[in-house]
Amino acid sequence: MANTLTPLEIMQKLISFPSVSSDSNLPLVDWVDGYLASHGITSHRFMAPDEPKAALFAHVGPQVEGAVVLSGHTDVVPVEGQAWDSDPFTVVERDGKYYGRGTCDMKGFDALAIWALVEAHSHGVTRPLQLALSYDEEVGCIGAPLMIEAMQGVVPKGAAVIVGEPSMMKAVTGHKGCYACTTHLHGFEVHSSLVHTGVSAIMQASTLLEWTNTCNVENQSRELDAIAAMFEPSWSTLHVGVIEGGTAMNITAKDCQFSLDIRVLPTESSEDWHNRYMEQVQAVEARMQAIHPDTKIEVELISDVPGLKPEEDGEAESLARAITGDNGSHVVSYGTEAGQFQQAGYSAVVCGPGDIAQAHQPNEFVTVAQFNAGHEFMKKLVQRLRG
Repeated sequence: MANTLTPLEIMQKLISFPSVSSDSNLPLVDWVDGYLASHGITSHRFMAPDEPKAALFAHVGPQVEGAVVLSGHTDVVPVEGQAWDSDPFTVVERDGKYYGRGTCDMKGFDALAIWALVEAHSHGVTRPLQLALSYDEEVGCIGAPLMIEAMQGVVPKGAAVIVGEPSMMKAVTGHKGCYACTTHLHGFEVHSSLVHTGVSAIMQASTLLEWTNTCNVENQSRELDAIAAMFEPSWSTLHVGVIEGGTAMNITAKDCQFSLDIRVLPTESSEDWHNRYMEQVQAVEARMQAIHPDTKIEVELISDVPGLKPEEDGEAESLARAITGDNGSHVVSYGTEAGQFQQAGYSAVVCGPGDIAQAHQPNEFVTVAQFNAGHEFMKKLVQRLRG
């Protein structure tokens, strides 16, 4: 007979795999695959195109469309440089909290979802339940779109997706998208006394940086619509977090590189923001090349994660509210894979145990009370699916 683990035991096992985004998640996927198989559940893998990673998804219950999908990611952020009081990859219970990398974000939810899938399969359900575990969420939600595409035709199309990012078990119905890119300006070096004959990559970059400031001021001053008013801050924000360039004080900078991320309201288009930015880039590049033809600007897209739009009579929202009893209005400014599921035609909501403030932190934790609340949520969900 297969050994049925508790949610805590599953979480302990998942966290023992140091599946940092820079490393492979295959040992974790192998374990989940084997555990589900021991309970008679067939899981499916989608291998990443160019790295040793995989997504895993599974379906239990009738082979019909309309499943509830429990969505999580398997990767975690690094622990290097953080001061931990215990082994990050061992769950430690202390003062009413479970400590460990991923307890909050989001292997705690993954464990609960795996438990629920086994429970639904063991006791039977009239409405199907699916599990979808992605890779590379922490580096720009890269794996989910490929996983969602791979699911089509392999398992029946699901209907309502619960993305278990930490929300204190509240039903989060909207979040901002994230457009992120790096910009590399290639200038032309001369002695600074002849600055008019050179092209300083740093000084040219300043034009693009000032554009981001101008956009923030303009966005903040706009009249709010109902959805924008739900967010804090209530506008799309542009931010440059890293910049480097130059070699000496008296040489025009040959290179300048910086990162840009735009947190896009779900009612706005990241494609529009990309096009607006590229118009600025092309104008600056033209001025650079008018001075010296060997100059240029390269923009590399890092991520483009769609926002989650509040749905009118959304099935996923209704389900989460019915189980939790939460009737408040909740949106967040960080991104999740929920917008990607929504973009693919699913109803989606974010609802999971833990506080996002603990995510990525040293001594990351989920409270025992929150983890137990997540367990109660899964019990009620399976009971509803049994009819």
